Amino acid sequence: MMSTAQRTLLVELLTEELPPKALARLGDAFADGIANGLRTRGLTTDASVVTPYATPRRLAVTISNVLGRAPDATIRAKVLPVSVALDANGNPTPPLAKKLAAMGFADLPVASLERAMDGKAEAFFHTYTAAGAQLADALQASLDETLGKLPIPKVMSYQRPDGETVQFVRPVHGLIALHGDTLVPATAIGLASGNKTQGHRFLSKGEVTVANADAYAATLEAEGKVLASFTGRRDAIRTQLLAAAGGDHVVMPDALLDEVTALVEWPAIYACHFEQEFLAVPQECLILTMQTNQKYFALTDKPLAEGGRLTNRFLIVSNIETAHPEQIVTGNERVVRPRLADAKFFFEQDKKKRLADRVPLLANVVYHNKLGSQFERTQRLVKLAGAIAQMIGVDVALAERGALLAKADLLTDMVGEFPELQGTMGTYYARHDGEADEVARACSEHYQPRFAGDALPATHTGTVVALADKLETLVGIWGIGLQPTGEKDPFALRRHALGIVRMLIERRLPVMLSDLLDVTYKQFTSGVASPEYLSDVYQFVLDRLRGYLRERGYAANEIEAVLVSPSIYLSLSDLIERLEAVRAFSALPQAEALAAANKRIGNILKKTAPPPDGVIVPSLLMEPAEKSLAAALEKVAPVVQRNFEAREYAQALSALAELRDAVDAFFNDVMVMADDEALRNNRLALLWHLHVQMNRVADLSKLAA
Repeated sequence: MMSTAQRTLLVELLTEELPPKALARLGDAFADGIANGLRTRGLTTDASVVTPYATPRRLAVTISNVLGRAPDATIRAKVLPVSVALDANGNPTPPLAKKLAAMGFADLPVASLERAMDGKAEAFFHTYTAAGAQLADALQASLDETLGKLPIPKVMSYQRPDGETVQFVRPVHGLIALHGDTLVPATAIGLASGNKTQGHRFLSKGEVTVANADAYAATLEAEGKVLASFTGRRDAIRTQLLAAAGGDHVVMPDALLDEVTALVEWPAIYACHFEQEFLAVPQECLILTMQTNQKYFALTDKPLAEGGRLTNRFLIVSNIETAHPEQIVTGNERVVRPRLADAKFFFEQDKKKRLADRVPLLANVVYHNKLGSQFERTQRLVKLAGAIAQMIGVDVALAERGALLAKADLLTDMVGEFPELQGTMGTYYARHDGEADEVARACSEHYQPRFAGDALPATHTGTVVALADKLETLVGIWGIGLQPTGEKDPFALRRHALGIVRMLIERRLPVMLSDLLDVTYKQFTSGVASPEYLSDVYQFVLDRLRGYLRERGYAANEIEAVLVSPSIYLSLSDLIERLEAVRAFSALPQAEALAAANKRIGNILKKTAPPPDGVIVPSLLMEPAEKSLAAALEKVAPVVQRNFEAREYAQALSALAELRDAVDAFFNDVMVMADDEALRNNRLALLWHLHVQMNRVADLSKLAA
């Protein structure tokens, strides 16, 4: 029996090289699985700290304050309802005997059972003390559960030296399980636990003995030349890269940093060079080939976001630390040279053919079998971009030209080699062909925003072509029945819809969303469903809009107040101003009462419509309260109208505050549904005019509690 003392537990699996892109996820899953397994079995405490480790050759975890044996637990277990446990004469039934036997209490007399209410029925309960789990048993169960649930990208089968065939992500060569300095007996994938592991393949002296769980990371670092912590190793690489960059800026995407961290156990940074002549190639090509093919870190004279230019120096992360890295440096320089030469060749070859001459060849590229080729799609984009440009008042010719060339670089050698460069290369080639700058920029900008938070197109032409591209995808794909279902969205329609929302709002485009959907649908001459589905697309976009506005901090009732207002469908260009006005109105002391009154008026008008002409007849205003409301409305209405037309929405809503007392008095003193039809219609007309003014900016009833 193990001690009940709280000590640090170490578990390590020593493996062959693990898949680098999955390493961080595997390491976290291994650590979490072991920790959760022990936690559910009562072996950890509130003070326990879980520390994951992951290197190319190991998955490990240390958990502090782990008990050798879990405390005993008092358990009150329900046995059976009394109606089932006893027969009509009050004698125990066979089901009761069977249940007690299954619980391990076959000889337990019925008289010792507790009889208590369980909801509306009476039941038997038994309270007993369950012995706490032993660490060895709990660890074995946790190991088995964890290894069976690891997010392994691809399982491999291999034969162990003893002839047993086992399966895991990579062959496993060792298992450590230590509780403090005490070995915990356990097995995993045919291996028994011990306290020995292997250090770095080349830099360590071989087998490493871990004397104590608390000394795991320090022992591996000192004796094995291994930085076991994934995050610690990542931080070390980042620090070394920045130090080696000198005055340059390191192009350090997180995905590359993670992948390199997963490839080395003892990182060493070396600086390399390539020939100056390669800098004539677009830097995006050179950076991408270095990152994708060689896992190198490019250097620029300043951050890329600030217009940084690539230098002919780059940094490599090696798994070998040496005082004489000349061979490592020259070897990597020799390897990268053909890659850069290929990029240069592709670039020079692509420039020999104009983008415009490639457009007809898009007829050979299938977009979707129900929607035709990329050439047919391009023809739709040209017409759609021209229509949108006309709607928002920008250069139609530039928009149509940008849409014509937008997809042409898909047929270039460079994009064929590096699909990530589509659009980027189109901009370079369009400039080489002498196209207008906005047309050239539209080739890359029309893909924006590519993800949440990405920059919007900076030019008018880029914005129009981006809108056309996203609208054509959304309406076309939805029209052939491939709308998103659940979490599945293979055509990224949610992202496209959000991009449309962002451009309409943040670029303040004076165009109706419904008009955009209608003009997009008209570009499809066949293949898509009848236009009724556009209402679903409209609501789909509005749902993305709601999410976007919530992320910007607006409350749900504020959003709905604006979105259901009839005047919002003019455009989304002033949506933020409306929301800010609604928020300011909500803070007024009169807001709650006016919102409630607006809701009441809306309910009345739904049940009983005002007269068709909607005219208020002054001679029929009989009560002082209705005369007062009519006078107040006559005074306020021009102010609201003037501010609304000037888009001074906060002032328009603020003016409504003057109506609060008159509205309250009206509902206190006036019977709207009077028996006299003329009086009734006149009062309904008054309420209708009031309702119109109150809802010009937003539907204030949505603010009512």
